[in-house]
Amino acid sequence: MEIVDQIRQTASIVEIASQYTTLRKRGNKHIGLCPFHSEKTPSFTVDNEKQLFHCFGCSVGGDIFTLVMEKENLSFPEALKYLAEKYNIPLPKKREFSPQLQKLEEQLLKINENTLAFFKKNLFTTKEGEKALEYLKKRGISEEIIQKLKIGYALNSWDSLLSFFKEKKVTPKLLEKAGLVLYNQKKDSYYDRFRGRIIFPIFGLTGKVVAFGGRSIIDAEPKYLNSPDTPVYSKGKILYGLNFSKESIRDTGEVIIVEGYTDFVSLYQAGITNIAASLGTSLTSDQVSQTLRFAPKIIINYDGDSAGKVATSRGISLYFEKASEPEILILPENLDPDSYLRKYGADKYITHLKKGGMPLIKFLIKLFAPENGIKSVEEKINIATKIIEIILINPNTIRGSEYLKQVSEYLALDEQIVRNSIRIKQSPKESTEKSQEKVSFLLAEKRLLQILLEDKHIASYVFPEMKEEHFHGLKTEPIFAALTECSKKGIEPDFNELRQKIDPSLQSSLAKVGLLEKEQAATVEEAFECLNALKQFSLENRKKELKAEIISMEKKGDKEKLRSLLIQRQDIINQLSSLSKRNYQNLSYNNRDITAKEKN
Repeated sequence: MEIVDQIRQTASIVEIASQYTTLRKRGNKHIGLCPFHSEKTPSFTVDNEKQLFHCFGCSVGGDIFTLVMEKENLSFPEALKYLAEKYNIPLPKKREFSPQLQKLEEQLLKINENTLAFFKKNLFTTKEGEKALEYLKKRGISEEIIQKLKIGYALNSWDSLLSFFKEKKVTPKLLEKAGLVLYNQKKDSYYDRFRGRIIFPIFGLTGKVVAFGGRSIIDAEPKYLNSPDTPVYSKGKILYGLNFSKESIRDTGEVIIVEGYTDFVSLYQAGITNIAASLGTSLTSDQVSQTLRFAPKIIINYDGDSAGKVATSRGISLYFEKASEPEILILPENLDPDSYLRKYGADKYITHLKKGGMPLIKFLIKLFAPENGIKSVEEKINIATKIIEIILINPNTIRGSEYLKQVSEYLALDEQIVRNSIRIKQSPKESTEKSQEKVSFLLAEKRLLQILLEDKHIASYVFPEMKEEHFHGLKTEPIFAALTECSKKGIEPDFNELRQKIDPSLQSSLAKVGLLEKEQAATVEEAFECLNALKQFSLENRKKELKAEIISMEKKGDKEKLRSLLIQRQDIINQLSSLSKRNYQNLSYNNRDITAKEKN
């Protein structure tokens, strides 16, 4: 993407980082207190030449876009726009290939704005509106909240909105594209979608109204009715109320996810404002990503029946990849938040909130357990496998291993049995693709990468000896693969080129390696010691895998397969004995930024 390269070449990461912390020059780098965590000794390093940053305290790192995204809570396109505007770089016109679509979006947003005003006027100036207002007040919703959330009312009429826009010379076809009217083919006419309903406008993060939701007060079905997807609205990408609550969510560091408008309104009015509503019984990846922009802790508070549905929705796995384990808060009597607040009040709700919800893994075990209880090991393994499939963890990563241990402990199962069961059901390729965990580097791994990137002469000796299997199981395997590819093509490795070749989840890792301080010159011997250490690490991992497979085959009584596995294991033992016995943790180099805790 040309605009990305242009911004990288123009913008100064030191200048941007200086907005968030005070930097001082040290050699060819800049050092300062980390803007992402509290510290007394500077561990935040910025390299203007490589356009990278990394904190050796909290491990946050990346390029200038990562820095802006993390500090400003922006998506990549938003960070792109932020930097382009700061450095006066013209962005390509939005959808310049489709000016018609851009014009349509602008028209629909304007229509929504006028519709919002129409619905608000109905609520406060019509007889029907008086009844709707009375209904809201009976439910304890104050006029202040009605005004704040811009709640309105759709008249119980087939054409009141159509007539309103007819005077404005807006065609029914355009209103249909906005999701506000429907077409009756038999009568060859249009009619209002929302009739006899209290209207909850749905806003995007920037505050523009993109859709509407209606709650019937005339016993019409369905009870709740939402706008369909339109060019300006996609249900799975929006969380209701997030435009009102995002600052509160950011301040508290946690978000309470509820199901519907009334849940949101009741909690918001009660002063519990770090909330958002999914408007359905599932969470999409887009909705999860939105919440994670503002808070790491997630509490899901649906009624008892809906909680099980949201807990098993596909988007839930993102929380395990990028944040802490979500909690499921089930209120007494399986009530939803709105019903509970109206029955028992805010104080009792807050009491339940402070007690905390049930960890999602524990909730899933309870959800999947048979009514008569878990009675066999097979049932336990089946439940464990279902949970792993939902949360999509890679058991070979640090975080994944912790979750695996948690599942095993809850079910009183041997962890290795669960691990073996997962290995059978999930291929190594799938495991790798599902995992984007931040795992600490082995010291040898870091040092070898640093040498290969900094010393072309030594790299020329090492590259011919490197093989794919030497890096199997390492997080940096794709980086080594990219370096090897550069070597084969005779191309000098470049940080920007590597960034384009590897997954975004590895950006912080690459930044960390690029910013390590060199306190002594590297040698060819040291590089090969690192490579041998990685070979040893890879072989030891494979040896452990074979041990588990051997145990499994012994139980099954498969002698032929068992014999093959034993031969493979002996071959690995022979390879290990031929390698240098020198441990990778004792390699002859110093780096004060690599601490002892990273050896694990």
